Amino acid sequence: MAQGLRGCLCTMLLLLCAVQELGCWAMHTAGQGSDPGEPGDPALLAGGRVKRGWVWNQFFVVEEYTGTEPLYVGKIHSDSDEGDGSIKYTISGEGAGTIFLIDEITGDIHATERLDREQKTFYTLRAQARDRQTDQLLEPESEFIIKVQDINDSEPRFLEGPYIGSVAELSPVGTSVMQVMASDADDPTYGSSARVVYSVLEGEQHFTVDSKTGVIRTAVADLDRETQDRYEVVIRATDMAGQLGGLSGSTTVTIVVTDVNDNPPRFPQKMYQFSIVETAPVGTAIGRVKAEDSDVGENTDMTYQVKDEEGVEMFKVTTDSNTQEAVITVQKPLDYESKKVHTVVVEALNKFVDPRFVDLGTFRDQTIVRVSVLDVDEPPEFRPPSNLLEVQEDAHVGSVVGVVTALDPDTANHPVRYAIDRSTDAERIFDIDAKTGAIVTGKVLDRETAGWHNITVLAMEADNHSQVSRASLRIRILDVNDNPPELATPYEAAVCEDAKPGQLIQTISVVDRDEPQSGHRFYFTLAPEATNNHHFSLLDIQDNTAAVHTQRVGFNRQEQDVYLLPILVVDSGPPALSSTGTLTIRVCGCDSTGAIQSCNSTAYVVSATLSPGALIALLVCILILVVLVLLILTLKRHHKSHLTSEEDEDMRDNVIKYNDEGGGEQDTEAYDMSALRSLYDFSEIKAGDGGGGPGEGGPGRNPSSELHALPQWVQSPDLDFSVFRDYICRKVEQADEDLSVPPYDSFQTYAFEGSDSPVPSLSSINTWSSGSEQDFSYLGGWGPRFRQLAALYAGRRGGEDSEES
Repeated sequence: MAQGLRGCLCTMLLLLCAVQELGCWAMHTAGQGSDPGEPGDPALLAGGRVKRGWVWNQFFVVEEYTGTEPLYVGKIHSDSDEGDGSIKYTISGEGAGTIFLIDEITGDIHATERLDREQKTFYTLRAQARDRQTDQLLEPESEFIIKVQDINDSEPRFLEGPYIGSVAELSPVGTSVMQVMASDADDPTYGSSARVVYSVLEGEQHFTVDSKTGVIRTAVADLDRETQDRYEVVIRATDMAGQLGGLSGSTTVTIVVTDVNDNPPRFPQKMYQFSIVETAPVGTAIGRVKAEDSDVGENTDMTYQVKDEEGVEMFKVTTDSNTQEAVITVQKPLDYESKKVHTVVVEALNKFVDPRFVDLGTFRDQTIVRVSVLDVDEPPEFRPPSNLLEVQEDAHVGSVVGVVTALDPDTANHPVRYAIDRSTDAERIFDIDAKTGAIVTGKVLDRETAGWHNITVLAMEADNHSQVSRASLRIRILDVNDNPPELATPYEAAVCEDAKPGQLIQTISVVDRDEPQSGHRFYFTLAPEATNNHHFSLLDIQDNTAAVHTQRVGFNRQEQDVYLLPILVVDSGPPALSSTGTLTIRVCGCDSTGAIQSCNSTAYVVSATLSPGALIALLVCILILVVLVLLILTLKRHHKSHLTSEEDEDMRDNVIKYNDEGGGEQDTEAYDMSALRSLYDFSEIKAGDGGGGPGEGGPGRNPSSELHALPQWVQSPDLDFSVFRDYICRKVEQADEDLSVPPYDSFQTYAFEGSDSPVPSLSSINTWSSGSEQDFSYLGGWGPRFRQLAALYAGRRGGEDSEES
């Protein structure tokens, strides 16, 4: 009964809400169409109630209408319409005139096109009522809405596909894999068209899906990646809450099964065999083994180790991180003669173990590796390996220093021969017996020259010298007392003239090249030749040094300015050796404080009288004087060489150019012919008959008529030009044979014409040839510049004619 009452109350509430909505809509419409004062405005009724102008219901249209006739939507009507056709109804807005058409007389609205709510859910239009005759508005324009009513015409769609999920193998039942979601374009507020439920079409044996949320979960607990690593699950989404007649859509979900470390490593074989030669060095790889693991990724990472004690000592196993293989290497030298076969137990175990699967079994496996050692011909081995020998430095040549021993480790045990690597003993200080290995001295030893010797001894098989072993020996030369002690330096001391007895003037120390094991101990005394010395005394301080003191009162430089004191030094032996050194003592003048003022030695005078500043000034002055002297010598040498080159210049090797035409008849100083005459010791020849009376040489004589003969080379009959000819030929041959230099041309002139020349001179100005028939009178017609030359040749020609006559 309570349920029936509750249903009645709900029905009443719904009716009240509907009435309230209609009242609000009517008030909204009346407010829009009852503006007083407008044409056709309805009159106010008695009691103040407003008369409603528009009359229609709310409009709805169903989507996807497939009929052939236009779909009736609704009707608009004005209460002033008396049905006589005087009112014309029109609409405007979305779809007016295209989608929606109105009957102007009745106000009926029809839809002419197929509508789709998923594209547009409602249309907003405006209605008008006009007088057909005057076209005036009878009602104010009013807005109304046509809603598209939904039908279930859209199936659910999976918009986020394709879907790919993952789940770890051996996951428990109900483990969430992923979530899928479908969307429906239908109206979720109208009916159940958009209510979607999910179900599994394929793969329901291994996975389930939540019908409301779309969450996919595992249905079994034994998913094994090694058996199947992925599943294709088809999920269906159905609207109408899965009721009959609902639409559906599906999608395929790929579920990848990820790996967990649930499989231990396993060796394919229980035993592996390898072989290696016994001479293989430490670190040599013997072979590789690998354990297989069905897992993937880091779950297959594993480590290998040697389990037995023998294998741990002789071999080492490392893991190749790229291939996950066990690399077996040699850890200690192998010996075929000692052991021919080694057995190694190698264990493989996973690096990352999942504690959830420990109960599945142990995640490790073992295998046996047998290593066979192969025999090879090995070089001899030195025994024992001691490498230190000692010998006294006074040992005679041929003395035995020590014996080395080497044996052939092979079963054949071949005989061994010995030798010394001479690159380590180039001076052949030691020799070795080839059969016994005894090392003997080959030269006299000297510890002070070389206290240690490092040599390399070779041991080889007698019949196979390619099998060689080397051993380094260190030979220590033991010291014997064979060097006498000597004064550390050539000592020099100074004593003041007013020195008192017992005054210390010098401390003496010595050096000894020997190195006795017990240390040095030296003894000092004056040499026998100084026994009559009454000037100085020597005191042995017992710490390998001695002190020299004065023994008299005062010294006199005028009487003796230098004293030589011989000192005898003896070492502790055995045998005891001695030497004599001399201490030079100079007598100097000192001031009242005992500071030395002057000695006969220059060093003492300078150091006692000059300050450091004075010494520096003196050195600077000396340096300046040296520089000035060097500069003067350089200038004199340069000047001398310049004069010598001018004096030695041979004019025969020069080309004298005098291509100046001169200044005409009036220019008598264009060229000084005396410079050319001075090169050769020739005499001047006067023009004409050579007499030249006094009248011709007077002051009134014409300068242009005074002619002088040009210098002429006259070959001496006793000159020998073979030296010059040989010199020129030798230079030509050298130039022709030297192919490394470019063929530079040179031009040289020589002031001789050579022998057998028919013409004494090649000059065109002056010639002594009497057979010349050339007439130079045409030079006079060349202008004023050549008149001087024409007069010169004319005068020369006239002189020749007069001589011939």
